[in-house]
Order: sequence, then C-alpha cells, then structure tokens
Amino acid sequence: MRKLILSTLAMALSAASALAAKPYPGTSCTPFPASSWWQADISKLPVHARSAAWTSNMQPSRNIWPDFGPSYGAIAGPYGIPITVASNATPRVSVKFLYASESDRVGYPLTSRTKVEGWQWQYADRHTITINKDTCRLYETWATTRNGSRWEAGSGATWSLKSNRLRPDTWTSADAAGLPIFPGILRLDEVKALNIGHAIRFTTPVIDNTYLWPARHRAGTVNDRNFPPMGARFRLKASYVIRSSLRAETKAVLKAMKKYGIVLADAGQPWYFQGEARDGWNQQTLDELKNIPAANFEAVDTSSLKISSDSMQVR
Repeated sequence: MRKLILSTLAMALSAASALAAKPYPGTSCTPFPASSWWQADISKLPVHARSAAWTSNMQPSRNIWPDFGPSYGAIAGPYGIPITVASNATPRVSVKFLYASESDRVGYPLTSRTKVEGWQWQYADRHTITINKDTCRLYETWATTRNGSRWEAGSGATWSLKSNRLRPDTWTSADAAGLPIFPGILRLDEVKALNIGHAIRFTTPVIDNTYLWPARHRAGTVNDRNFPPMGARFRLKASYVIRSSLRAETKAVLKAMKKYGIVLADAGQPWYFQGEARDGWNQQTLDELKNIPAANFEAVDTSSLKISSDSMQVR
C-alpha cells in the first residue's frame, strides 16, 4: 500500500510539473512564481456575471487570431513580440519616458542587439521585453525609439520574476492594463513542447474605462459596463470539442485556453492573441487556430483567487 501511495504521489507531482510554466530558454526564469495569477487554473471557476454582455460587444462572430508568425510581406522577419535575454554584464541605459510619472526610472539593459517589436522600429507598438538571466528581472518598454545612444519610450516597467508584487495601483506599464507582457506571450518553445502553463494575452477594440485585479490601469474608450474592462479573463468553454484531427501544437494551445484562459491587456484588433516573434512557427498550426470561433469563449470570475490587491499571488 505504501508503494502504491508513493507511486500515485510521484505521478501527481510529475503531472503538475509538466503543466507548470517553464523557464524561458537560456535562463532559469519562469513567468513569475507558480502561485501567480498568470498560472492559475481557471477551468473550474464560475462564469462572470457580465460574460454574456461582454462577449456580445466583442464581435463574437469573429474567429480568434494569432498575432504572430512568419511574415510574407515587406517586413523581412517574423512578426509578434520578441524577447531578449540579457545578463548582469549588459550595459544599462537611462530612458526618457513620455509617461515618466508612471514609469520605473531605472537603468534598462537596452543595446543595439535588443529585439524591438515591429522588426526593429518599422511598425507596430515597438515593445521591448528583456530578461536578465542572472537576476530574473524583467524589463519592458513601449513605443521605443533610439537615436544614437539616446533611448526614449512611451512608458517602461520592471518586475522581479521571482515575486508576485504588482505595480502601484493606477500605474500603466508597457501594457495598457499595467500588467507585464512577458507572462502572457505564447512562446515557440512551449508550443513545440506541448506544454503551455499560463494565460495568454489578447486584445479587443472597445474596452470599458475600468480594470479588474490584477490589472492596475484603465485605458478604455467607453464608460459602459457592458464592455469588458482591462484585466478581464476569458476561457475556451469546456463544452468546446477539440477535434482529434488538429495538429498536436494546436490542441496544446486550445487546452491552455481552456485551463488558463486569455487575458484582455490592451486595445487592438478583436480576439488577436500575442506570441513571440521568432522563426519556426508552423503555418498549419496558425491556420488551424484562426478557425476557432470567438463565440466559444466566456468570461471568468477570478475574484475568489485574490489574496491581496497588491499581489498576483492566488489562493
């Protein structure tokens, strides 16, 4: 009996480990602790009271859309949001911010090798995401520009990936919701490993001018509670049947959308979800994801997970 109990426990621990968010390649840094809101299983939480109203105002006739992958146009590289790995040896620079009062005024590890969204400043929101592999500190900027040795950005923020601490309430970040971007990015390594252990960031065009924990900032276009606020979390309904004929990578993404969901973090195209800008995304997987109707998503009430208003840690 003792051997059976130990064997069962080992299997349970192995399964939990397999589903946990993995470190970013080249680092030991995970997207925040396993106890964070980003890694919370929301598959059994109640449907939000405003789910029907919100989804009806989010163009439910559309399909979800992977906002990343190969580029077949004028841009000579993959699109999405890139991630740069730095170290303690990487030089730090000061950045001039448009929203300086809500930005972290620290030295940012930005260099000529930093990857910038939009194929190095050519288009899009020009986000940068940098992870210091030695300290597991995350740095993010938005609307980033560089003129010689001078760096400027709309806003910037930094977090310890070892902590669940949130930014000051009402502060923006490099994301309109005041949240970190990195933990919501769908990464190529985790999709290929069929192991996605966190929620995924997405956008919609019309947002209520409020926000839900753990979001810290409002940037809505309407004052109407029938539209979703920043920080609203949605999931693929349990009733949605994931077809066995789909590619394994596609099924892994859809299973993550059922278990961890998707997070409204910025205004943008309806149901566009964000991934890493890297070569290697499978076009067939992306095409299969583009065929999933948004009507199969519902909003989730995650308020029962909250321990503290100033922390992402969940119960």
